[in-house]
Amino acid sequence: IEARGAAYTAHRVRGLCGQVFRYGVATGRCDRDPTGDLRGALTPIKTTHRAATTDPKEVAPLLRMLDSYQGSLLVRCALKLLPLLFVRPGELRAMQWADVDLEKGEWSYMVNKTKTPHIVPLAKQAVAILREIYPLTGRGQYVFPSARTNARPISDMTMNAAMRRMGIDTKTEITGHGFRAVARTILDEVLGFRPDFIEHQLAHAVRDPLGRAYNRTAHLPERRKMMQAWGDYLDALKAGAEIIPLQQGRG
Repeated sequence: IEARGAAYTAHRVRGLCGQVFRYGVATGRCDRDPTGDLRGALTPIKTTHRAATTDPKEVAPLLRMLDSYQGSLLVRCALKLLPLLFVRPGELRAMQWADVDLEKGEWSYMVNKTKTPHIVPLAKQAVAILREIYPLTGRGQYVFPSARTNARPISDMTMNAAMRRMGIDTKTEITGHGFRAVARTILDEVLGFRPDFIEHQLAHAVRDPLGRAYNRTAHLPERRKMMQAWGDYLDALKAGAEIIPLQQGRG
């Protein structure tokens, strides 16, 4: 596997085989896990650091650029939702109308990376954007369907390509994925929300004090308040407000 250039797959296969062997050891079917002997033998995977400025003063002009995108309404709405929802870009582009409740202000879907259900409370700003695009795509499956066919969503390169066309450097300034780091930093350091609320909203694996995984509704009322505060804060940034620590989320 590694010889054909698939280093990531080689590491993944080693890990899966290790799980099988460890199960075998635990159930008496084998004596040891031989995959441990390969540790260090495989080519290391290069870690890619996605561009993401986390300085509010630098984020503000980026937000204004996204709002002023002159391309299709479909892509402009997707770009505006990226910082508001701070989900993985692949999850946003695959958003389906059947999973969105505009009246309740919620988006529920299965996270591909963790294979777990997740709820995204929708701030009023996000609901307004979705209502704007509903007349265009609301009768179909995807919120952001491909221009070529309604049977699949926009491509994984659409949003970053649109950002580059606006003059945003996706190597040094921000990428679609980078808004997750922006939200994580500012919600904690500026708005003062609890880290566990933020990690839940990022759909990261978070466990309770007993080591059990929280369910998707954990801290939902607090997360709903946090998402609305985040939407209001982004509006203030775009309007040129002074950046002051609100500390509204602690406690």
